[in-house]
Amino acid sequence: MANPRTGIDVVKVLHAEQRLTIHRPLPPAGTVVAKTRVLEVIDKGAERGAILITERTLHEKAGGELLCTQMSSTFCRGNGGFGGSVTASPSPHAMPSSAPQRSADTRTSRRAALIYRLSGDYNPLHCDPQTAAAAGFREPILHGLCSYGIAARSIIEIFCDGDGDLLRALDVRFSSPVYPGETLRTEMWSDGSVIAFRTRVLERDVVVLNHGRAQVGPLAEVRE
Repeated sequence: MANPRTGIDVVKVLHAEQRLTIHRPLPPAGTVVAKTRVLEVIDKGAERGAILITERTLHEKAGGELLCTQMSSTFCRGNGGFGGSVTASPSPHAMPSSAPQRSADTRTSRRAALIYRLSGDYNPLHCDPQTAAAAGFREPILHGLCSYGIAARSIIEIFCDGDGDLLRALDVRFSSPVYPGETLRTEMWSDGSVIAFRTRVLERDVVVLNHGRAQVGPLAEVRE
């Protein structure tokens, strides 16, 4: 997306949704190959932006086995009105109306975005105050996938007894930015192997991850 030939206004790009399905246990070592394709570009209209939906599959290089499938929706706020498809975005997972059954709090570090950049996401929105201001934020924001990972850890600790191999799927919608240093409370509801969840910032009482759906359990028990 940073390639100028795409025409995407990178400063105004935000992560909108992330979906993950794990097809087999991830090997502790080895070489993997990722293949990415664009599934759809949704035109929300002039001044409303566009949604770019991509799919990435991860395979073991040696045998070609499919390890996981990732689907990502990117909100391109500066790119609507180009005359593309106007189909609706995928429907999110419905949230329970009852009070959460479990919750877990995580205080993020003020340096969390700088540390998370080491994963390879060097978008200056997460480290440069001027870029953040140009995008409409008071300061650099935390990567959405960092908040996503914090929610995943909470689900694994509570419903998988700390065993990450029992996490089979994790889908979420990013609804508001997180600023490094804030406290994240992940609220969860269990319905058998399916966990509904959302995450809010306690300091501002704002939901930042919404319509979350996780699936847990041994691989053989996962429902497609």
